[in-house]
Amino acid sequence: MSSKDRIRDRERDRDIRRVRSRSRSRERDRNQSDRMNMNRRDRDDRRDERKDRDRPDRDRDRDRDRDRYRSRQDRSRSPNDKRKRNKGDKTTGEEEEEDLKAEKKQPISLEEMIAKKTKEQEALSKPKFLTKEERAKLAVQKREEAVKAQRQAQDEARKKQMEFIKMSQIAGDPRERDRMERRERRERRDRDEDSSKGKDREEEKEKQAIKDRYLGVVKKKRRIRRLNDRKFVFDWDAGEDTSNDFNPIYKEKHEAQLFGRGHIGGIDIKAQKKDSRFYSDLLEKRRTGKQKEQEKTRLGKEDKREQKQKWDDRHWKDKKQFEMTERDWRIFREDYNISTKGGRIPNPLRSWAECPSIPENICEVIKKLEYTDPTPIQRQAIPIGLMNRDIIGVAETGSGKTAAFLIPLLVWITTLPKIEREEDVDQGPYAIILAPTRELAQQIEEETLRFGQPLGIRSVSIIGGISREDQGFKLRMGCEVVIATPGRLIDVLENRYLVLNQCTYVVLDEADRMIDMGFEPDVQKILEYLPVTNQKPDTDEAEDSETLLANFATKKKYRQTVMFTATMPTAVERVARSYLRRPAIVYIGSIGKPVDKVQQIAYLVSNQEKRHRLVQILEKGYDPPIMIFVNQKKGCDVLAKSLEKMGYNAITLHGGKSQEQREYALASLKTGVKDILVATNVAGRGIDIRDVSVVINFDMAKSIEDYTHRIGRTGRAGKTGTAITFLTQDDSEVFYDLKQILQGSPISTCPPELANHPEAQNKPGTVMNRKKRQEETIFAN
Repeated sequence: MSSKDRIRDRERDRDIRRVRSRSRSRERDRNQSDRMNMNRRDRDDRRDERKDRDRPDRDRDRDRDRDRYRSRQDRSRSPNDKRKRNKGDKTTGEEEEEDLKAEKKQPISLEEMIAKKTKEQEALSKPKFLTKEERAKLAVQKREEAVKAQRQAQDEARKKQMEFIKMSQIAGDPRERDRMERRERRERRDRDEDSSKGKDREEEKEKQAIKDRYLGVVKKKRRIRRLNDRKFVFDWDAGEDTSNDFNPIYKEKHEAQLFGRGHIGGIDIKAQKKDSRFYSDLLEKRRTGKQKEQEKTRLGKEDKREQKQKWDDRHWKDKKQFEMTERDWRIFREDYNISTKGGRIPNPLRSWAECPSIPENICEVIKKLEYTDPTPIQRQAIPIGLMNRDIIGVAETGSGKTAAFLIPLLVWITTLPKIEREEDVDQGPYAIILAPTRELAQQIEEETLRFGQPLGIRSVSIIGGISREDQGFKLRMGCEVVIATPGRLIDVLENRYLVLNQCTYVVLDEADRMIDMGFEPDVQKILEYLPVTNQKPDTDEAEDSETLLANFATKKKYRQTVMFTATMPTAVERVARSYLRRPAIVYIGSIGKPVDKVQQIAYLVSNQEKRHRLVQILEKGYDPPIMIFVNQKKGCDVLAKSLEKMGYNAITLHGGKSQEQREYALASLKTGVKDILVATNVAGRGIDIRDVSVVINFDMAKSIEDYTHRIGRTGRAGKTGTAITFLTQDDSEVFYDLKQILQGSPISTCPPELANHPEAQNKPGTVMNRKKRQEETIFAN
């Protein structure tokens, strides 16, 4: 486009703007004159109405005809003629006012209006070319209008739908109608309160502004530094100054010399006295000889006090038993992770030699059996047992619970005269020990024989799978201790092979396992066979050591009930409340927690991958003995046969085996004839096989308690061990509990497959509150 065309376009645009401005001013004047005419006509009509009220009807009709004639003439005349006629009807003041208004703004004439319209038509007939920016702006404006119209239509439709739903709900439910009315009243009240609060807030702001203005209290706003502002920080270190200051005032700094008792704040007083000789020299000059001797005596006492404090603050290992304080005993319990409750409880054992209640012959037996130091449960349970108090011991598997209840029992039996023991053979044993499984009962019997044979104490085991007549013959020969399972013991009692007339010591070992196996009624029935004359009173006397030890060395002592368990379920607590009197509860570690020295490894595999993964683990060369647990008897036999085909020396143990086969399996593993024991949960509790290197859960246990007891077969007596578990999707019920145990173990790690599994995030049975999705507004370009 040339420069001439641009100039021509500019002139055309300027002419168009000039014409449009003139037309707007003329139209504005015309509208104003029309409004003035209408006002004048309304005023005349009101005046005529007032006159009509005073005139008769005939005059009113004549005037109405005249008004009609004038209106016709007004329509035919021009505006100027109308203005002239109206002037004739008005007063002099009104005419002058109208003339002034007409002089100020006169409407355009008809000729001017016609000329204007012709010019506009000519301007519109000419083509107008829009630039690219104008076309884009026009398109954006049209698009915005269309979008705005569409949104308004959608909002109206949504509002109509919501109103329809609300009205339908209100019409169908009167309670909903009342609720809507209450909500509307509440909203109206809230709006009123907000408006009143807003007014009050504005008044407070106004008052505060007046106070700040006239009282001079003006708070300066804290300047907020933006990220892009440059901030200059000059950190000066005196050590960076390399210049020498020759000013003697700064070169030779004066040290503070405080007279009397003054000291420099923030510095140790003793250190100031040692470093500064001013105060000591001053005192040395002023003190007399007697005062100097008194000062030496005072310093000597302070030194002795400090030495005594150091002596008392020694570790409990460096002290003798009579030097132990309450703080030392508390630290001792914390070191061995012992916690107790239940009234007055004696202090724990530090060593076997420091327990005067244990006779020398029993101490010699303990030394021969190589019990060098007592375990934590033995340290606390034995002193309580020697007080003839009831005990509930909660400790992890493999913690030495058997010796914890055997030693107090042996101490009491050895205090009885041997002649009385031989005469009262037909009155039954002095103690019964109940165990949930045959294997555990036989293991307790072995341990009892190791302790009792050197002391002349006889023990008999009464378990299933052995002839009842043979067991009855042994009982008639006489014994002091009976180890039994609940079912066979009830059978023997009902058939009169055994009586419990003088039984005053009852032990429930693995009580939680007995309850789980359904032996709770049997245990209660056995305890009913015991005599009731020797029961403890359910008062504070059951915690008084003097009352309990008054007849301890006789057969008429109070009955003592001891319960040991690895976990503490509700059923066990119910039995304890029924048959124990004011028991002392001893916790070792945490309830139901595995041994910290067992490294736990878990693999999430399928059922087809189990055998291949098992072979890979066995090929790593773990030292025998090895224990493998499965859930079913049939799976136990099948897995053992497949291992034997691969060349491994394996044997099985489950509930389908006879008693001889069970004993042979355990003996073979203990003696080293067999390397691998494939067993069910029968071998999961209480079985003590030394130096088990690894426990493999080929099938995961159905409960986390059974898993805890399974892996407790390794890492016993303070040794380390390894527990490997194969997990499948069928074991999802125990994923959460297993994850918590693995994360709580200091030497184990939880695999990410288990940690991130959906079933391991929440405990089974919990209902999660899922939050509703909030409405989101998505902006699309």
